[in-house]
Amino acid sequence: MQCKAHRRSGEQCGNHAIKGAEVCRMHGGSIPAVKAKAAQRVAEEKAAVKMRLFAAPVEIDPAQALLELVQWTAGEVRYWRAEVAQIAEEAPATLTWGQTSHEEGYTSGEQGGPFEKNVAEAVPPVAYRMLESAQDRLAKYAAAALRAGVEERRVRLAEDQGAAVAGVIRRILERLDLLEWQAEMVPSIVPEELRALSAGV
Repeated sequence: MQCKAHRRSGEQCGNHAIKGAEVCRMHGGSIPAVKAKAAQRVAEEKAAVKMRLFAAPVEIDPAQALLELVQWTAGEVRYWRAEVAQIAEEAPATLTWGQTSHEEGYTSGEQGGPFEKNVAEAVPPVAYRMLESAQDRLAKYAAAALRAGVEERRVRLAEDQGAAVAGVIRRILERLDLLEWQAEMVPSIVPEELRALSAGV
């Protein structure tokens, strides 16, 4: 890829960008942060290619897939929320102010020489941006799950389980051959205990 930086003349730089980045070594590609980000991007691209080549399809119920996305993303939200809370406790100023770019090069003229410049702006840290992204995705997945009727499916499953439990209880009571006064108490005791169980008592 050709470097996307421009020379002072206004022409685009003719050098090749370093692998994984959009600029050459002379236009910031030698900066450690840029090199690290480029290396990460190359690694991610290689992983994505490998995944597409070797990942096998998995049969899964769409509703279950949505539920798993909700669960995993909820875990992400919890993790990044803890990270942001730690930043707020240890260095609260960095939640709203941080370095956004670094530039180095050479000045022209008689007093020319190497220079470095750090630029800081009022921007949230990476952890905060990751938290916002995870929260947005969690809301999207949760809404999709609700639209897909996941909750209705859970209700139907609970109803089926309840019917099965009721059948088991009925068969147990029949085999116990209760006395008349004991059998008269069943319609009030069993529903009461089942309600307590479902309420977590």
